[in-house]
Amino acid sequence: MPEGDTVWNTARVLQRALAGSRLTGSDFRVPQLAATDLAGWTVRESASRGKHLLLRLTAPPEAAGPPAGAAAARPDAAGRDWTLHSHLRMDGAWRAYAPGERWAGRPAHLIRVVLRSPGAVAVGYHLHELALIPTAEEESLVGHLGPDLLGPDWDPDEAVRRLAAHPDQTIGEALLDQRNLAGVGNLYKCEVLFLRGISPWTPVRAVPDLAGTVALAHRLLAANRGRWTQSTTGSLHRGQTSYVYGRQAQPCRRCGTAVRKEELGDRVTYWCPACQPERR
Repeated sequence: MPEGDTVWNTARVLQRALAGSRLTGSDFRVPQLAATDLAGWTVRESASRGKHLLLRLTAPPEAAGPPAGAAAARPDAAGRDWTLHSHLRMDGAWRAYAPGERWAGRPAHLIRVVLRSPGAVAVGYHLHELALIPTAEEESLVGHLGPDLLGPDWDPDEAVRRLAAHPDQTIGEALLDQRNLAGVGNLYKCEVLFLRGISPWTPVRAVPDLAGTVALAHRLLAANRGRWTQSTTGSLHRGQTSYVYGRQAQPCRRCGTAVRKEELGDRVTYWCPACQPERR
């Protein structure tokens, strides 16, 4: 599931595969960038911001003007540094292969972009919001986000302040709002609230320790950096990685009550009605 830690891991994969390399070719399979050719461009770095991926590139000196299909830029912002922005949402992924290696794992019709370098081939599957913009204008796409749980800008006090600014919103919805804190997805929302004993329907104003909830979210995401199996229980064994997420009708690991599943906002929520009593 592409939550903040998955996107962070993906950015590291692209960093290892492409950073410092000069691209030998590109193939964009989306209409807005179909004519774009990044051959000769240098990949400076790969970074994540919440659930957004930012692949930063430098155009070769001979490049004249913005690349074909690039987003319109302010005259003072358009230089040689550009960013390829993508969002994974629920089903997007990047994979890195060695030159000549078979691209396994996903069907070819889901490919949206291929970037080739002398040492690696990066393939983006089912990517969303794919855009090429001046690096100086990255904030136009990610500036609305709250503090990044896995980023250098992480600020728990600011995250708490943003959450508290919407006291009547349910805590389940507030944690998923990337404008409050960037990186929490449905899995971590459910698991954090279970571990804190908070019903997802509790209004933010009624959460007894908002700072403690934010701190736990940070610890859980940080613990899963560098691995693809997301675990909140400490176990990496199949079927033992979560407390409530994905466990509808199964016994709660604490009290034995059947875990419930219900819609909250536009997302499914898992919780234990006994361990997470409602506070309205």
